[in-house]
Amino acid sequence: MTWVVIGLVVVVAIVAYGMLCVPVLREYERGVVFRLGRLRPLSEPGLRLLLPAADRIIRVDLRVVTLTIPPQEVITRDNVPARVNAVVLFQVIDPVRSVMAVENYAVATSQIAQTTLRSVLGRADLDTLLAHRDDLNQDLRKIIDDQTEPWGVQVNVVQIKDIEIPEAMQRAMAREAEAERERRAKIINARGELQASEELRQAADTLSRSPASLQLRYLQTLLELGADHNSTVVFPLPLDIVGPFLNQIVKPSAPI
Repeated sequence: MTWVVIGLVVVVAIVAYGMLCVPVLREYERGVVFRLGRLRPLSEPGLRLLLPAADRIIRVDLRVVTLTIPPQEVITRDNVPARVNAVVLFQVIDPVRSVMAVENYAVATSQIAQTTLRSVLGRADLDTLLAHRDDLNQDLRKIIDDQTEPWGVQVNVVQIKDIEIPEAMQRAMAREAEAERERRAKIINARGELQASEELRQAADTLSRSPASLQLRYLQTLLELGADHNSTVVFPLPLDIVGPFLNQIVKPSAPI
């Protein structure tokens, strides 16, 4: 009985060791194989046979990796402190270089992204940081990708997520925005007054060239005011209308 148990254990150990020597690579994986320390050709997806005790395989994932950059303390070009975090999407495009050129490509990419984030945003002022994120994202992506390209790592996207600034600066920016809105409102009001005065001037010029139109305007105004029977209206009359009547009243009577 003891020999049977020992035999089963040996068989299970051999099967387990054989499974380790025959790895299966998934479609999104590649295998970097070292035989006695020497690099072998890249292993494609599928069932791969390894020599026991001689081969060692390193699996490399080719899928896009999402890397979150922790908040970084940044001082902008106009001396405003801010906390900025970002997200980086990268993937391995050369499995061999990702193993041979760098010890841990994920950690190295994270460190490069953090230092580049502080460097690039430190050269921009606060207005650029808030209003031109797309341009900064493109600059960050290009700089990080240039540094990770020798490792066989391609940076696809860099996005600035959150920007935290001190509360005092937020209040100052709110006051500035309010003052800017008031300035625009005053400018719009002044332009409206200017346009209205110009229209009134043109209307006055038109009426002055036609006395009959002026009289009709007077009559129309009287009609509008007469709709309210409880109001008393004092309406001036032009001298050219009442002048003849006044001349008849003040004219001296002829001698008999």
